[in-house]
Amino acid sequence: MKKVYICNDTITGIFSAIYDAWKESRDKEAGIELRGKLDTQLFCEYTEVVEEERKAAAVEKLIQKHLGYNTYWDIYHALLSEHPKKAEAVFHVMQTARTVGNSKKVMDHLSNPDVALVFELSRKAANEAHQFMEFIRFRELEHGILFSEITPKNRILTCIGDHFTDRFPLEDWMVYDKTHQEFLVHCAKHPWILVSGECLNREEAEKISKAEAEFERLWKGFFQSISIKERENPICQRTHLPIHFRQDMTEFC
Repeated sequence: MKKVYICNDTITGIFSAIYDAWKESRDKEAGIELRGKLDTQLFCEYTEVVEEERKAAAVEKLIQKHLGYNTYWDIYHALLSEHPKKAEAVFHVMQTARTVGNSKKVMDHLSNPDVALVFELSRKAANEAHQFMEFIRFRELEHGILFSEITPKNRILTCIGDHFTDRFPLEDWMVYDKTHQEFLVHCAKHPWILVSGECLNREEAEKISKAEAEFERLWKGFFQSISIKERENPICQRTHLPIHFRQDMTEFC
């Protein structure tokens, strides 16, 4: 009977499920389902996974050692997506790696549907993270904190944390992911942290400084003034700046 492991939709939760599945069913048909996105099947045994950091660390080490760092980052980025079958696909990729000559080149086997899915999800998440590094707009709040809101399709906050820490190491700033209700928080001269399970205080987030209000006015005016109506090309503009990103950009608000 196929055994299905149910876990939370987090990196630690999914790696914990892979740990249990690898320990008990690495040579058998097994599945991993995300809690809240469960696709119930007949003739399956379902088991709840206990999420533990030690399990996640062991799986991370296993992947890096036997599949290589490049494959690890492909897997990591894939698990940031919203695809309901991402965890199961990653587990099957690890199973496939045991059957190929060089396990560190398992991602070259794109004819395998699970490898192809992980590759596709990884590429989409990484590309979105790269785009947000360019499109994120911060605004200064009354207390001097730099604040930004984004609406990503994937959980990309951990992918952009180091980038903005390097850019603003002496600033207090925060990025709020409206889609997944998560916060990327940075205190001056400290590493960034990821915060989940908290709600945004909308009233405080709208209290911008006087200087910020003036800069926003000037920026919007500049954005409008440099436009040449006769040379506008909406199709070309959408290619370089997709509409999806504009809802959180100062010049389009």
